[in-house]
Amino acid sequence: MWGWRLLFVALLSISFLTVSGQNSTSAKKGRNFVGNKDGVINSTGKYGYIVNNFAKNVLTGSVTRVFLPLVYIFVFVVGLPSNAIALWVFFFRTKKKHPAVIYMANLALADLMFVIWIPLKISYHLNGNNWVYGEGMCKVLVGFFYGNMYCSILFITCLSVQRYWVIVNPISHTRKKTKIAFIVSATIWIIVMLSTVPLYLYDQTIYVTNINITTCHDVLSDVDVRNMFSYFLSLGIGLFFLPAVLMTVAYTVMIKTLNASITDENIGKKRKRAIMLIITVLIMCLVCFLPSNILLLVNYSTINSTGVGNLYAFYIVALCLSALNSCIDPFVYYFVSKDFRENVKNTFLCRSVRTVERMQISFSSMKYSRKTNSYSSSSNTKTSTC
Repeated sequence: MWGWRLLFVALLSISFLTVSGQNSTSAKKGRNFVGNKDGVINSTGKYGYIVNNFAKNVLTGSVTRVFLPLVYIFVFVVGLPSNAIALWVFFFRTKKKHPAVIYMANLALADLMFVIWIPLKISYHLNGNNWVYGEGMCKVLVGFFYGNMYCSILFITCLSVQRYWVIVNPISHTRKKTKIAFIVSATIWIIVMLSTVPLYLYDQTIYVTNINITTCHDVLSDVDVRNMFSYFLSLGIGLFFLPAVLMTVAYTVMIKTLNASITDENIGKKRKRAIMLIITVLIMCLVCFLPSNILLLVNYSTINSTGVGNLYAFYIVALCLSALNSCIDPFVYYFVSKDFRENVKNTFLCRSVRTVERMQISFSSMKYSRKTNSYSSSSNTKTSTC
């Protein structure tokens, strides 16, 4: 609840800044995060840029300097250990590498790689949105930030399609599906890596002279923004909106199929639980990724057509929801997969894989002996009655 309240306060603060920015003296490009050259050269030999009052208020305000680092600190503290444990379980504790495990392992890896770079973003915002780590590190941070976000979306989509396929065609060959899962996972990593290449071709750091800070990706030159519009448009449509539609269709069909098959009361309870989990996962994905992707496209399209881009402030707040997804995913694995719960429990109890296998064999033999004894006793009872 506190997370949602903080997000609401942040959006309210930005709305106030937007209104106040309308009455302020603005730069020739309007209220946006597009810098205008002022001819001043900084210590690195780059030209400085001037931003208008709206961008200045956002970059020097508490939303970007207090709220954003608090959210990212939470993401790092929760996301790092939870995704590391999930990855350990998938790689070293899970014996059967079926398609769902492969996709979840890749999703955990993408989330972990996203979280690892978060400290640089925290440092940037706590330092007053002043980037001190150089152009190269800024490009790497931006590339990993966008790359792993879209990587997570694609692997969540793969999981939804895989679950749909299991429900529709449960007798299909597991080994064949596992091979396909490996190929699909490798393809996704290649596509995402290639899709982030344009981010390395443009300068991501801009020296803002009227605030005396060097921003990382937050302020771009007018030329860079116009060139990157088509890039973000294709990125948003290809790596978010199409997968989101596919995911929504897959989950909707699954819910209909499960609803139609609820006949027995005991089976019905399990199916209803499965439906609730499906709805939860779908809502979580849409809430986390939809606002930021819509705002990103609208912001760049507005700048491209009118030269005014006052939605970027809302976008960087909505991006917090995308970041929160990386620390929610491990808990989704925990509730969705019984095997994952057991493996996590055994990991915390320091039980080796061999110990767990022995316990399972012992439990199975005890269960079998009980069944045998009950069968023998019932046979003896019947004989004595005769």
